[in-house]
Amino acid sequence: MKFDSTEDWKSKIKRIIITEEEIKEEIKKAGAMINSVYDGSPVLLVSILKGAFIFMADLCREVTVPCEIAFMAAKSYFEGTQSSGHVEITMDLKHDISNYHVIIIEDIIDTGRTLNEIIKLLKIRNPLSLRVITLLDKPERRVVDLKADYSLFTIPDYFVIGYGLDYGEFYRNLPYIAEFAE
Repeated sequence: MKFDSTEDWKSKIKRIIITEEEIKEEIKKAGAMINSVYDGSPVLLVSILKGAFIFMADLCREVTVPCEIAFMAAKSYFEGTQSSGHVEITMDLKHDISNYHVIIIEDIIDTGRTLNEIIKLLKIRNPLSLRVITLLDKPERRVVDLKADYSLFTIPDYFVIGYGLDYGEFYRNLPYIAEFAE
């Protein structure tokens, strides 16, 4: 993707749908939930790259119980705005997770295919428990039976960018969630 100018780049931001302040407020609540549920338990926060890295960074700063972090990478979008339907795990965990309460930190649940494959992969590794926290949930797009344990925001079927979410690897740096103008 090429932009002729910063204004050209900005022209693809249709409108802000979730502000930076709203995100911060909900992250504090999610952190408080983790702290109350897992006090003293071995917690492993697993961020799904690339989209969830900003969410993970802010969320783990709200977690006051002992925790470790790890990263996985998976993709189903290949330079477009529609899921390809094919899930590719491009980076797996190196941890033995059998002694951890694992919390998958996801940026968005859309069709659910990617997360469904990650959950299946991690369940067979016998974690003490396995939960999912997602920043955004788009239930009307779901094609698999999947529900997050904790969703910060439920959104309609918009293609969104910002706060880690991208279009062609751009827009992750926006401090808010915006609708992308195709």
